Amino acid sequence: MSTNTERPSRRLRLLGDRPGSYAIARHVRMSPTKVRRVVDIVRGMDVTDALDTLKYAPQAASEPVYKVVASAVANAESAEQLRADDLYISQAFVDEGVTLRRIRARAKGSASRILKRASHITVVVEPRSAEATSKKKGA
Repeated sequence: MSTNTERPSRRLRLLGDRPGSYAIARHVRMSPTKVRRVVDIVRGMDVTDALDTLKYAPQAASEPVYKVVASAVANAESAEQLRADDLYISQAFVDEGVTLRRIRARAKGSASRILKRASHITVVVEPRSAEATSKKKGA
């Protein structure tokens, strides 16, 4: 049995000692595959560009992803005193949440299962380093 009574820090696992912040939306009632389509679009983008893209994206999953990105930016501004213009989405991933199982009546007294999936959305924002911004301006 382990003698370690401390819980592992989520911030330490996601960011280490780098500046930045994160936000997590849990139990979002949307299929993880549908949410991953939207998250793949904005991963690696600057925060302002990502929020503009999500605001006008036609997918229904863009609304909860928008909220998570905005929350991560607000966390970075308040807790770490970082500017939103300097941030980019360094990590964004979607995990599978709890699946609600429902039953639908079928022919001859049988039934089929309906799976109502949920997902957990995690977004990590970090400031671009000085050399990365100079490379970006030079390119």
